[in-house]
Amino acid sequence: MPANPKYLTQSKWQRFAKITAAILGGYFVSVSFHLALASWFNRANVVMTMAYSGFILWVALMVLAFLAKSGLKIWGIYILLTLIFSILIYLGQTYNPTA
Repeated sequence: MPANPKYLTQSKWQRFAKITAAILGGYFVSVSFHLALASWFNRANVVMTMAYSGFILWVALMVLAFLAKSGLKIWGIYILLTLIFSILIYLGQTYNPTA
């Protein structure tokens, strides 16, 4: 059964933004989240856990990107989350260098 066309994204730019946000943005958020955890906790344990939980988080963020109304809005959210996690990585490496 094909999808109802009224629910599909009509704009090619919105479709492109959603696809790139799902693939690239979801990956950036997933990796930066796990690196932020690794900078505060035991690196070996987090990296081993990231092999599975990173993929699951990435897929969840992909689905979330396609559920959003606007591709640009989801890109903004993903960039903001990546910046927040990057700040946590910096602070973790500055104040907790042995973790």
